[in-house]
Amino acid sequence: MNYEDIDKAPEEKARKITINTSHIEYQTANRHYGHIDCPGHADYVKNMITGAAQMDGGILVVAATDGPMPQTREHILLAKQVGIPKLVVFLNKVDMVDDEELLELVEMEIVELLDFYGFDGESTPIIRGSALAAAEGRDPEIGAERVLELMQACDDNIPIPPRDLDKPFLMPIEDTFSISGRGTVVTGRVEQGKINIGDDVEIIGMGADSKTTCTGVEMFKKDLDYGMAGDNIGALIRGTKRDDVSRGQVLAAPGSIKTASKVEAEIYCLTKDEGGRHTPFLSNYRPQFFFPHS
Repeated sequence: MNYEDIDKAPEEKARKITINTSHIEYQTANRHYGHIDCPGHADYVKNMITGAAQMDGGILVVAATDGPMPQTREHILLAKQVGIPKLVVFLNKVDMVDDEELLELVEMEIVELLDFYGFDGESTPIIRGSALAAAEGRDPEIGAERVLELMQACDDNIPIPPRDLDKPFLMPIEDTFSISGRGTVVTGRVEQGKINIGDDVEIIGMGADSKTTCTGVEMFKKDLDYGMAGDNIGALIRGTKRDDVSRGQVLAAPGSIKTASKVEAEIYCLTKDEGGRHTPFLSNYRPQFFFPHS
């Protein structure tokens, strides 16, 4: 995907915001990154959880002109809840703020927010810059140079996570596509194990379990022989219609997991000050829960 195509849906282009998550790739001298662009707009912050659940680290973008917004709190809270270990902050639009004291105040507010939600705000790098300047190739001191500094901060501060390669293959399904003449593609981040072309797999969940075979593996428009834990892949599966697969199901090695219709859990409800509900639960209220997998 090209940079210009990150916000590619018609409504995203019309409103100039991200609504759904998008994936791009790039690399530094030390690492290859799969980058998931998540919605920042308040109306679509819930969509962020789809991308956040796949992340090993995060770049929190805050506009210097506005400072942390209400949805910034939700982003940080969701990042903590889904287990993202480290964040790096990019303070954007610094070319629109001439007051150094104002920039410092925004940074202090960011540090306080990070500390409040359980991240180490003092040790979290905050890089000042202008994404627009970098995209337009101007003012390198706040543009391209700051982007390189940002990626160096990612290299230095976001640890490489261990991968469960020895466990049976498991991939939560994020999205589905149909390819004319080839079949159905399911996409997601491989949580554990490895999938090879020709492997038999099961589609589990949503009351519609089925068996199929992986006939192709793709990552960032490149055909691969296999996908492994940590990879964001598309798996081409045989004999399955797109309408028969949906987000919320998982692709798994045969016989490795089973579904359950009932679970027993202890629930902690966040207080208002912790970013939780402002009102109490009422009779017949039906909450929605997010489970990465179990």
